[in-house]
Amino acid sequence: MALSPGDTAWPWDDSDVADPRDWILTGDDPAARWLLLTGSIGRSPDDPDVRAAREQVLADPATAHLIARLPDWEGGAGFSGHNSPAFAPNLLNLLADMGMQSGDDAQIEGLLDRMLDHQDSDGRFQSFAPLRGAEEPVWGALLCDTHAITEALVRYGRGDDPRVRVALDRMLADLTVTGQGPAWPCRPDPATGFHGPGRRGDLCPQVSIEGLRTFALLPQPVRPAHLPEVARVVLSAWGERAASTPYMFGHGRSFKAGKWPATWYSALTVLDALGGYPALWQRPGADPVDRRRLAELVACLIAYTMDARGRVRAQSTFRGFEDYSFGQKKQASPFATAKVLSVLAPFTELADDVADVDVLALTSSKGGTGTVVGPRTR
Repeated sequence: MALSPGDTAWPWDDSDVADPRDWILTGDDPAARWLLLTGSIGRSPDDPDVRAAREQVLADPATAHLIARLPDWEGGAGFSGHNSPAFAPNLLNLLADMGMQSGDDAQIEGLLDRMLDHQDSDGRFQSFAPLRGAEEPVWGALLCDTHAITEALVRYGRGDDPRVRVALDRMLADLTVTGQGPAWPCRPDPATGFHGPGRRGDLCPQVSIEGLRTFALLPQPVRPAHLPEVARVVLSAWGERAASTPYMFGHGRSFKAGKWPATWYSALTVLDALGGYPALWQRPGADPVDRRRLAELVACLIAYTMDARGRVRAQSTFRGFEDYSFGQKKQASPFATAKVLSVLAPFTELADDVADVDVLALTSSKGGTGTVVGPRTR
């Protein structure tokens, strides 16, 4: 398999990064090929190469091993930290990035059914999580629970379920005017009173990118019209990082390089969320400040994650994924490369703006200097 004459040209030549797409397409990772073809190159689901890659994903023992890790949502093992890839919604999102879809696997469908069964009286989906000072886990609904669960349900075709519709309405009702502008805050759990790490009244970057990603999955005509303003507020956390940083959400090296598999706030996940809101960068209506900030993020993602051949090698990884290319640090990962390319795909209009960004001159929030320390410097 190779690029066809009708596929899009490589847009990042001015970043001094070579085109890695043929390397992915001729490799032996079917999930990377499927993600590249659908998420970056833009082939349709009916394309023969797309169908072949997905069939190989479904037959791949590596896929089955990830599915086997899915927890029993009602047995107390469903929660392992919102940033952990073992948290069931994160693992479901990883599998969806690899090509898994609605109806592909009975275990996934059963887990989704159990997630739908646990919803509080306000419409937020719940997880069964330990509570500080309590001996037993309890069902609770922090926004980083319900947003992550709702996103997974929509990705796997449950968006028309009445319970999901209620949860989506609740997500919109939970939007508020934070100290940074309209966004989702870190909201105390209504049952337990537990409050996450963020300052009251501030934007929570993580639940906000989860919310934006979820609504970006919906057809354009039914998306709330005001969500681009929320996306702008999320982008402002990067733009205003020198003056104000959301508590525990810095913008230094770890933000720019990310951690694999990608579950938490980083340049990759922010761009993944904002890519569904083209009003931020498309002319003639886009604010030049927003375009500049997006170009900076894209430039950082390229500089901090890609080598000169355009390949991504994980610099930080979660334990337990050493058998996957994105879970080890020794070699470049076709899947991580395909994921980065799929996230960059909506922003090709900004290629000239990206080329004008001097990444080494950018300031960072606490925890980083802005200096590139990734594989391109080695």
